[in-house]
Amino acid sequence: MKKNQAKEYGFFEDVFEVVMQIPKGRATSYGAIAKYLGTKMSARMVGWAMNASHSSSKKIPAHRVVNRNGMLTGKHHFATPTLMQELLSKEGLTIEKDTIVNFKLIFWDPFVELSI
Repeated sequence: MKKNQAKEYGFFEDVFEVVMQIPKGRATSYGAIAKYLGTKMSARMVGWAMNASHSSSKKIPAHRVVNRNGMLTGKHHFATPTLMQELLSKEGLTIEKDTIVNFKLIFWDPFVELSI
């Protein structure tokens, strides 16, 4: 494994550990996870980690990670175009026009919820 690949793998594993702690019925953003991990400008890398999570041996609830406005921007990386919404709906979230309704109320902030 090359040095950059090892760094990326470590970052992805850190992201997975945070995402696995998001409770059912809650969601967070790519940016909130990046900020919690001390890499505020790496929201896009968190998105790449979520895309890679589908091949992980761990059960990563990637459907609970959305953009800062609650939009299901990662939905095209799921097995079907509607799977992300279906998974969130099963957890009691309401989705309208590919956006979580009342996102600010169900937002899970790793800084508040997790101790460093």
